[in-house]
Amino acid sequence: MADKQRLDKWLWFARVVKTRTLAAKLILDGHVRVNAQRIETPAKAVGLGDVLTVALEGRVAVLRIVGIGTRRGPFNEARLLFEDLNAGDKLGS
Repeated sequence: MADKQRLDKWLWFARVVKTRTLAAKLILDGHVRVNAQRIETPAKAVGLGDVLTVALEGRVAVLRIVGIGTRRGPFNEARLLFEDLNAGDKLGS
């Protein structure tokens, strides 16, 4: 398994967004940061330990990457790709 993955693909595999196109739009619109740095390209490589800050419909998700996906599986599988750093908040789609 690779240790890096495209940001848009990872967001889709982790079920942060419903489609890869939406992931790319979120990134291009400036709503995603990796390790506190604003990202402007969906092709940005992310890997284990990176912290993503994603502005989503009225809330901000802060996620640490703990796995690289190989497919967009069910939420139980996708949940293994990240640690949610938001205290008490839940992420799911």
